[in-house]
Amino acid sequence: MPGLASWKAGPHKTVFWEPLARFRPNPRVAWISFFHSTPPLPPSPLQGDLKMAVSVALGTARHLWRPALLAPRSVQALKDSNRRNVASPPPAKYGGRHTVTMIPGDGIGPELMLHVKEVFRHACVPVDFEEVLVSSAASEEDMKNALMAIRRNRVALKGNIETNHNLPPSHKSRNNILRTNLDLFANVIHCKSLPGVATRHQDIDILIIRENTEGEYSNLEHESVSGVVESLKIITRVKSLRIAEYAFKLAHEAGRKKVTAVHKANIMKLGDGLFLQCCKDVAAGYPNITFESMIVDNTTMQLVSRPQQFDVMVMPNLYGNIVNNVCAGLVGGPGLVPGANYGRNYAVFETATRNTGKSIAGKNIANPTATLLAGCMMLDHLKLHNYASVIRKAVLASMDDPVTHTLDIGGQGTTSEAVQSILKHIKKTDLGLMQ
Repeated sequence: MPGLASWKAGPHKTVFWEPLARFRPNPRVAWISFFHSTPPLPPSPLQGDLKMAVSVALGTARHLWRPALLAPRSVQALKDSNRRNVASPPPAKYGGRHTVTMIPGDGIGPELMLHVKEVFRHACVPVDFEEVLVSSAASEEDMKNALMAIRRNRVALKGNIETNHNLPPSHKSRNNILRTNLDLFANVIHCKSLPGVATRHQDIDILIIRENTEGEYSNLEHESVSGVVESLKIITRVKSLRIAEYAFKLAHEAGRKKVTAVHKANIMKLGDGLFLQCCKDVAAGYPNITFESMIVDNTTMQLVSRPQQFDVMVMPNLYGNIVNNVCAGLVGGPGLVPGANYGRNYAVFETATRNTGKSIAGKNIANPTATLLAGCMMLDHLKLHNYASVIRKAVLASMDDPVTHTLDIGGQGTTSEAVQSILKHIKKTDLGLMQ
């Protein structure tokens, strides 16, 4: 094959392929083949110039791309990119059963989760719990296991995890880690007057939507000099539009007539001003829903004086924490109100006020209502509406009997007595309707 190769044979019949022997793919790198090897050449001064040119090119590209990536998006663009803005329920496993992550948490959480299992068992709910133990002293490995379990099952029911204030500032709230890592951006609670519970105000029916992943709870604070602490509040247009769109969409689907945005834009003109403007932009797309805004300090006063004026409320993170607790107090206390945290891929259900109840743990006097109603919200999310309805009706029916009222709502009943009353009402229900 002239022109392609030559055969050479020495005394030991060694044969090699000349084109391969001459091949040097990169003169700066040692090249080894089956036939021979070549040493690397010394570095060239042009290498430094080449690295500098690449660095400048990347910097220029980043400078051009960054404004486009951070440019404000229209409300319609946000809707188009978030058509599925909350988690859809995971499909049932073999036999029509669902697996749900259970995190008992601290305080009264573990004992209340036992009652949830008992009620679900009596109602024949097709749910299996994968229990993960996480406490305030949980290690990073424990948190990774909890996050992995929720990502695997996509749905969780949890008790509150205590935040130990004696730990160093580097120790972050375990509850906050779950919300931010899973991007559970919407915290939703339904504050509604319950039958049989005596309160100052009646006929309360408020949906509260709280932005769950930024604001003052961004875990960004430091002590610049001794005695001077800076804490950053993060408000972004993307997340403000996202929570506003969620609030208006929920109001529309629930047949609500009014959405109130809670803010402090008169003082924090940039941060809360951005949040308020995003709410106004989204409100323009829902002409059938009345939109109003209210300063947070006035909101708390209006809540305790005339709460019936509110329908749906949307607000940043810190204000949501405050308003949630005020509204829970209006309808009877933290033991009565359930809550949910929704993201694009996951949903976590818990009590609304995230109270550990450490002072009453182990005394059999905790109110199981909020935890059981949170379980009902979870069943609705899983499309197990019949089971949710049976348990919810049993919980509300048990509230008609003052004998089973726990200490927090003016009774003398125990947790066990309240649960037994709920089980009796479940047995009265025709469970055949759930098939």
